Amino acid sequence: MGRQLFRGLMMLIGAGLVSIALEIFLVPNDIIDGGITGISIMASYFAKLPLGIFLTLLNLPFLFLGYKQIGKTFALSTLFSIIVMSVGTYFLHPVEPFTDDPFLSAVFGGVFLGFGVGLVIRAGGSLDGTEIVAILLSKKSPFSVGEVVMFINIFILSSAGFVFGWDRAMYSLIAYYIAFKLIDVTNEGLDQSKSVWIISDRYREIGDALNHRLGRGVTYLEGEGAYTGDSKKVIFVVITRLEEAKLISIVEDWDSNAFVAVGNIHDVKGGRFKKKAIH
Repeated sequence: MGRQLFRGLMMLIGAGLVSIALEIFLVPNDIIDGGITGISIMASYFAKLPLGIFLTLLNLPFLFLGYKQIGKTFALSTLFSIIVMSVGTYFLHPVEPFTDDPFLSAVFGGVFLGFGVGLVIRAGGSLDGTEIVAILLSKKSPFSVGEVVMFINIFILSSAGFVFGWDRAMYSLIAYYIAFKLIDVTNEGLDQSKSVWIISDRYREIGDALNHRLGRGVTYLEGEGAYTGDSKKVIFVVITRLEEAKLISIVEDWDSNAFVAVGNIHDVKGGRFKKKAIH
């Protein structure tokens, strides 16, 4: 129960931040977001009706698809987040915008938008039906979810040029880019995990140093050089992004010619690995 309440609180805060981004920064300055939210902003502009009405109505068909194809929990979480966002835009609509500078509005609107959407996604929900469409289309096409979303949003953001002017469309692209980056930061965390493979003749000393100085458990894997046929020990370790520089320094202290390969990891569970994260 506590876990569900925490997820609900995350979705509440996230949807609230998106409401602030829309009504305090973006919409008053004719800057739009991508996806159904962007379409809703333009529909609200033409119909002279509250934004929240379109945010809810236009997302309903996609919620039905999400319920059928992805699951009940996802659909209910998304419905809750969208309702909170729609209600938030209704109550924030009379509030005066913080600035009428379009660049500042794009930057800060993108920041609030990215953090808000990231929190909702991390809690297991969504705020835009285009993400559901992208998930379904990616299963039946050679394109990834990100590529489908990007194509849809380029079309929607370009449409803003015909409605609000091309300068506003460019500001919309700035806001979208900032939001896109901050969604990743919020969803993955500043301490995003990284996997590291190290090949060195001094593997034992490097492994012990990583264990003691970084506090990370290491695993020794058996390898073989394809060219020489020599047996090699490969060190495998998982670290956070903030520990990468220190790891490189430790390896160079023992073997400046060591082979080091670093890759991003979406998530880590189990074992002795610990990091600060929102669950």
